[in-house]
Amino acid sequence: MIISCLEEKRTRMMEIFFETKDVFQLKDIEKIAPKQKGISPMTVKDVLQSLVDDNMVDCERVGTSNYYWAFPSKALNARKNKLDELKKQDSEAKQRKVSLEKAVEKANLGREDTKERSSLLKELKALREEKTQLQADLEKYRECDPEVVEEIRKTNVVAKEAVSRWTDNVFAIKSWTKKKFSFDDSRINKAFGIPEDFDYMD
Repeated sequence: MIISCLEEKRTRMMEIFFETKDVFQLKDIEKIAPKQKGISPMTVKDVLQSLVDDNMVDCERVGTSNYYWAFPSKALNARKNKLDELKKQDSEAKQRKVSLEKAVEKANLGREDTKERSSLLKELKALREEKTQLQADLEKYRECDPEVVEEIRKTNVVAKEAVSRWTDNVFAIKSWTKKKFSFDDSRINKAFGIPEDFDYMD
């Protein structure tokens, strides 16, 4: 059976190294991976390179040939290092979230400052994108440390709630502007730099 999911391919290729505890050339992996692990021959090289890039597999050039190997302890350390990096990124995201909430409160006191709102909207977008990436990374490494991953997921829930409160503030500003100046949504969005598809996160 041919495997299509990249993570599944990576996992199965790592099994080749762990089960044999041997050193291989690319041509060896290209023969073994399709037969024993169902990895498409056309993707073997890319999957192997992705593991090398993530420090899951070691690669050494000897003469004109590249040799590949990996041991369970190496993979475990790589995953732990990745989780430590994710924890650091999550901590930094929480700090930015707190700063963003304070900035929102300040912006609500001075509604005439549209440049500041535009800046906050950009930061909010970046924060959403980073949150999405963190969630993807956590899903990828979830089997390494379930307790740490669960704690970070809970933190992301708090971050999402904060983003929702910020979104409430934006809609409150729009509502106030409609009543005060009788502007329609399109004019308000343009004046404050609010995207037309701005809405709550799913």
